[in-house]
Amino acid sequence: MEKVCVIGAGSTKYGKLADSITDIALQASVDAIESAGIEPKEIQAGYISNVFGIADKQVHLGPVIMSDLGIPEVPSLSIESACGSGSISFREAFANVAAGFYDVVLATGVEKVTHTGTEWTTTYFSYCSDFFYEGGAGASFPGLFASMARAYLAEYKATEEDLAMVAVKNHDNGMLNPKAHLRKKITVDDVLKSAVVASPLKLYDCCPFSDGASSVILCSEKFAKAHSKNYIQVIGSGRGGSPAALQGRQHITEIPSTKIASQAAYKMAGITPKDIDFAEVHDCFTIAELVDSEDLGFFEKGKAVQGVREGRTRLNGDIPINPSGGLKSKGHPIGATGIGQVAEVFDQLTGKAGERTVKDAQIGLTHNFGATGASCAVHIFKSV
Repeated sequence: MEKVCVIGAGSTKYGKLADSITDIALQASVDAIESAGIEPKEIQAGYISNVFGIADKQVHLGPVIMSDLGIPEVPSLSIESACGSGSISFREAFANVAAGFYDVVLATGVEKVTHTGTEWTTTYFSYCSDFFYEGGAGASFPGLFASMARAYLAEYKATEEDLAMVAVKNHDNGMLNPKAHLRKKITVDDVLKSAVVASPLKLYDCCPFSDGASSVILCSEKFAKAHSKNYIQVIGSGRGGSPAALQGRQHITEIPSTKIASQAAYKMAGITPKDIDFAEVHDCFTIAELVDSEDLGFFEKGKAVQGVREGRTRLNGDIPINPSGGLKSKGHPIGATGIGQVAEVFDQLTGKAGERTVKDAQIGLTHNFGATGASCAVHIFKSV
């Protein structure tokens, strides 16, 4: 395989945005191209992740974005994998560069849903579940993750305060991120007193619906060396799957796809979880971050809560989790989330993360899944 690098990254602010889905996708793409110091005409392919383009009356986004960039002849691929779309799109871009098909490609993720209102947005999200068993039967994602949370609290003697501490930590990080959706400092008491969404999960245990776009430029190592002195290398990539419906799994406090994807990524990178300096993980709900960090191998099963209590996952801890603020604070524009995680790693490892910089970081990991973990991709990056 060819060695693959990331030489540029760009992102809009996440939140409730007025611009159209194509406009925000273009903004992020142009930011990434300018960050890479290249021209659009140098891009050989585009990988576009999006789930609900129909909500803004625009599906088949790839050719539209390529045309808006002035390169309509460049082939593109639109990718949907629920909330994990961005990481799956990045994986496809990575694989094609690694295989030698292209020297430089664009990967852009985008979503625009807030204008549809809470009822319709929640309905759209339910289509990402196993609809026969879950969404169509009235099981929402807050309800499904609440089931995971209730089982976890019972099995490992964790508390609702432990969940709240995850939210507080991520909001603290989000306060340092000018592009975060929820830049609001909260306390454990704020979380515990917020409205119950699906017990034991409260409003502040849940990530927001967000609009936004993120974009990165991937290329061969040869291209990177010729065009930039500020890039990072992709050293590991893995994908995994789980039973689509939560009730089909042996243990609902584990996500099999995360274990499969991370083990593949660690093997490719030739490292172990202990070598990771920080990680961006899929914290759609506070319970997800605890489960993720265990399935990724950062903590033994049931021990993530102890890590949170000891501050080990904070910015100054030994394994900082979600320095960007995560989905919980940075936001969750689902088609963009996985690409946005890569953009955060790029900023961290190239000295562009500002106040939220993880000190002396050399290796970062991204973890992004769809639905309750039915699909997942994990990527590992190293500074050069």
